[in-house]
Amino acid sequence: MRVLVVEDDADLRRQLKGGLEEAGYAVDVAADGEEAEFLGGSEPYDVIVLDLGLPKVDGVTVLERWRDDGMEAPVLILTARDRWSEKVAGFDAGADDYLTKPFHTEELLARLRALMRRAAGHASAMLEVGDLSVDTRSARAFVDGEAIKLTSHEFKLLRYLAHHAGEVISRSELVEHIYDQDFDRDSNTIEVFVGRLRKKIGADRIETVRGLGYRLIPPEAAGAA
Repeated sequence: MRVLVVEDDADLRRQLKGGLEEAGYAVDVAADGEEAEFLGGSEPYDVIVLDLGLPKVDGVTVLERWRDDGMEAPVLILTARDRWSEKVAGFDAGADDYLTKPFHTEELLARLRALMRRAAGHASAMLEVGDLSVDTRSARAFVDGEAIKLTSHEFKLLRYLAHHAGEVISRSELVEHIYDQDFDRDSNTIEVFVGRLRKKIGADRIETVRGLGYRLIPPEAAGAA
């Protein structure tokens, strides 16, 4: 899953980027409103963390412009403890949640997981596809209750497919949502990771839809249609 962090404080920006990457997310960052507006309008993020007190263009204006342009990614705004008016303005501009500074990284991660679950139509942090379970909190996966050992990249791929279980996901969409903008996107790593996942969770769980992409399905659905 790919996250955009918009924060002008360099120390907090580094802290957020590091914490999110450690939790398995691909992270892009922006330090001002102009850069944020461009990235949010041109890149496909799964969720955005947006500070409202930004240089060049304030966060509320950036959010309003994103929503006016049809950007639908969930947005969590960061506000100062005593600026309740910022929260109201943020929600009116199209924010989905807020977090007051200072905050614990664990709470931020929990709120982002909830926003992404809600956007994908899931009620639980445990994503279930047949007897395959993907725990978005602990970054672990299970088949019929047995833990499966996955690398971080394999888990990122499986998590995204599980969030969109039953949907055909193209290779380009997987690349855009699993890796940040600095990743070498000319590689064939998606095919490699799909192959590795099939060996670990069962080849019939990830269906190749020729010319379109991949689809995560329960094993009993394989070959149906």
